[in-house]
Amino acid sequence: MDDPTPLVDSAVGFEPRTSAGMTTEPIPPRGSRALFVVAALLIVVIWQLPHGEQILYPFSLLATYVHEMGHGLTALMTGGEFKELVMYPDGSGVALWAGSGRLQRAVVAAGGLLGPTIAGAAILVASRRQSWARWVLLFVSFGLALSVPLFVRNLFGVIFVVAAAVAIGGVARLVPRLAPFAAQLLGVVLCLALFRDVDYMFSPGGMIAGQQHSSDSAAIADALFLPYWFWGAIVAATAAIVLALAVRAALRPLEPRLP
Repeated sequence: MDDPTPLVDSAVGFEPRTSAGMTTEPIPPRGSRALFVVAALLIVVIWQLPHGEQILYPFSLLATYVHEMGHGLTALMTGGEFKELVMYPDGSGVALWAGSGRLQRAVVAAGGLLGPTIAGAAILVASRRQSWARWVLLFVSFGLALSVPLFVRNLFGVIFVVAAAVAIGGVARLVPRLAPFAAQLLGVVLCLALFRDVDYMFSPGGMIAGQQHSSDSAAIADALFLPYWFWGAIVAATAAIVLALAVRAALRPLEPRLP
């Protein structure tokens, strides 16, 4: 959510085999790929149900967190300041940032909308090699934990982010055989947050902690030109392309590696 005041945005593992001096990452069986596809479809369908966000509550909160971090980190990358991140029990959130310029406001607003999809795509691609999945989860856990002292500023946000960091890191350290499935599931959830936010992308505003705020699409329109629904369509199309490329990469057989 973007509302500048000063500026606010709101499977199991398989052992590798060696052959002719080359190391190959095992390809998960078709059942694993089927599970991947079924999980993705279920997430999309459930998020469209009347109480879908409540059914997938932890995933909904995680998507909100990444959305707001998308605003804040984009602000930092464009020369602005990321002041704080706040999350609420209703699944909404706000990122407070400072900067200047119409173009920067538009880019930061788009950063929140695209943040979950980009993060999810990166996780899917990085965790394709099952030997890397554990490290991907540890990296995500570390990033979550680091964001607490740096940016998260309310009790609910701190509790959720710390719990998510512990849960994700716990899987990586205590149940490493589940790391490939957990990493792929995490990537799918974040990529598919696009479908949770479709209505928001094509609306002039939304509710945050019971108060009406302009949508990120409306913030882009206000900063640039053309109506909010045009920018909602551009962002949705961009996110869909990123999602398609990530899923294609995740399901593609791995090339053998030299030892």
